[in-house]
Amino acid sequence: MPSPCLLPVLALAVCMVGAAEFMLSPMLAPLADAFATTPARASGLVSAYALSYAVAAPLMGWFSDRAGRRRVLLAALLLFALDGIALTLVPTLHAAMALRILGGLAAAATIPTVFALIADLVPPARQAGAMGSVMLGMTAGIAAGPAVAGVLADGFGWRAPFLVTAGGCLAAFLAGCHVLPHNLPRSGDSQEKFRNTPTSSSILLPLIAKGAWNGSAVAGYVLAGEVLRLRYGLGVAGVGAALSVFGLGLAVGNLLAGRASQCFAREESVLMLATALVAVAMTLFTTAIMGLPGSLGCLLAWGAALGIAAPSSTAILARRAAAAKGQVLAVSESINNLAVLMLMPVAAGSLAVHGTVPAALLVGGCCLAGVALTVADRRMTA
Repeated sequence: MPSPCLLPVLALAVCMVGAAEFMLSPMLAPLADAFATTPARASGLVSAYALSYAVAAPLMGWFSDRAGRRRVLLAALLLFALDGIALTLVPTLHAAMALRILGGLAAAATIPTVFALIADLVPPARQAGAMGSVMLGMTAGIAAGPAVAGVLADGFGWRAPFLVTAGGCLAAFLAGCHVLPHNLPRSGDSQEKFRNTPTSSSILLPLIAKGAWNGSAVAGYVLAGEVLRLRYGLGVAGVGAALSVFGLGLAVGNLLAGRASQCFAREESVLMLATALVAVAMTLFTTAIMGLPGSLGCLLAWGAALGIAAPSSTAILARRAAAAKGQVLAVSESINNLAVLMLMPVAAGSLAVHGTVPAALLVGGCCLAGVALTVADRRMTA
């Protein structure tokens, strides 16, 4: 039996990765001052991290299937910590970007390995709940990371957020040395892996579906602030407070993921209903004429449904991938990130030029396509 401290340690690890990915948004101005550049160029630190993550994730997942998840996860956490410390010491933006690329590599090894590890150690009936509990750590990092980073940067300088995330990763590394089992399963040789891996359609369809509904849900959330500003005339503080409702819903969904799985005979049914709720809530938020309380209710439902759908989908992919779960979960991460990177500029441009409805049709149509693929997958595997 795994240590009772295992899930909290994994939650800490993904919390630090989530925070490191999103914490730069309030720090672009001080970073630009530190490296004698403009905020626009400093935003390249975000792109370097995201692209490195998306490109490297499949390779890192493949490596974790073969080298062993304990070894890969501990090495990734240590690299992430050292990278954060080194970034506070470099003198130029180009050197900082190089380190952010290394940070993206470490993140690409951490996230899929964590969830593959859960699939290795937790019985199938409890996997969605365990993954939801760990995803709660990521939700906390994503939601609180920018706010905490802003406070730290204001009070102690731009280096402070990087040192805090580095310290968190170092703590997760040291705890992981004690709680991660040494006798973790490996994928075995290529012939065994070929026999144990499901047919390609049983993997490809849910991978593409998740990229569509998850990518559109995240892109839609990023644009939700502008929708709130245009519709209700909210200021920056008001928009931030309103968007925090989405984070609350996401956390609630993560906590309810295990209970939702127990209510249905198949995880695919949970995923189908949750993604349908994502599409409905997102569409109502962006297109329906309602008061601010109604929009906040849509944000809450949108976040809660996504908080259930994400761990449910991860559990399904891990089960179907069998021995190749590390690689499959890593590919899923890459597809999700690439979907967001492709949707965001198009949707943002549509919102700026044509208004709310065309942008809503774009992200909503992509989400509905993902839901349709999820329903088709549910029927094919019945």
